[in-house]
Amino acid sequence: MIDLVGPGSAHLAQIEQLMGVQIVHRGNTLVVHGEASSDAERVLNALYARLESGKDVNMGVIDALIRLRAEEDVEGTRDGDQEEMFPGPALEIRTRKKTMEPRTEAQKAYTRALLENELTFGIGPAGTGKTYIAVAVAVSKFITGEVDRIILTRPAVEAGEKLGFLPGTQDEKVDPYMQPLYDALNDFLPGKQLQKLREDKRVEIAPLAFMRGRTLSNAFVILDEAQNATTMQMKMFLTRLGQGSRMAITGDRSQVDLPRGVTSGLRDAEDLLIGVDGISFNYFTAKDVVRHPLVAKIITAYEAADDRREAERAAPREWRK
Repeated sequence: MIDLVGPGSAHLAQIEQLMGVQIVHRGNTLVVHGEASSDAERVLNALYARLESGKDVNMGVIDALIRLRAEEDVEGTRDGDQEEMFPGPALEIRTRKKTMEPRTEAQKAYTRALLENELTFGIGPAGTGKTYIAVAVAVSKFITGEVDRIILTRPAVEAGEKLGFLPGTQDEKVDPYMQPLYDALNDFLPGKQLQKLREDKRVEIAPLAFMRGRTLSNAFVILDEAQNATTMQMKMFLTRLGQGSRMAITGDRSQVDLPRGVTSGLRDAEDLLIGVDGISFNYFTAKDVVRHPLVAKIITAYEAADDRREAERAAPREWRK
């Protein structure tokens, strides 16, 4: 019950806010008031069952569960009182520090694709877990011995601003661009072990430009921010794939930082390779955002604005007047 309620009743407060109910907590009893009280009770029972099975409950799990129910309401897929809130066997990726569970259906499909395919694309807006899940799968396969190395790379492209000359060594110059990859690795591997693996070159983090001329065998290779790779860079990267290796390519087509007029390698690769056997394309939307709930609303607002501008550009001149 303590874990269900959360620190300072934070979990109950989150359910109250998201579902529009009031939950009264007295000892080991919870009383729910409001129009959505029956739905809230089912969420609480599902979370309690999850805790009984030995899994944890946090803000992200609660948000994902309530969001799933909301989508079921819209799609009409609810199946009465017998519906299981966590149906089927859990899809989990185990690493040294934590166990990662995909939260949305798109994340589950993406995780299965990473486990089953040698080349997987994850395309969608920020905050949908594309890179995080790919790093988790890479660490899991490294731990089990399926691959000998993990190689993480991304284009060293500035996001709309010129930083100019950066002092320091080569590593110190490129580390700011690679920091999101460090953050993901630190979530799945102990710090000292990660440092030792980097010293032994069994875990590498490098700019995309450094991949030219290499053949990457028995490795799990992740290209992050692929929308900022040029067409030639993308071709160069894809042809690095060696025996026993797997590749994951992630990107957001709405955040291209390349100079105007330069074609994104991600869009080009999607046009050329979609439908090729052995290559999986997985797409995410604002519904799959697992950051703060406002992030999904922000992405939706920007997408709607882009659609309006596109429609205005396509409309005849008289209509625009």
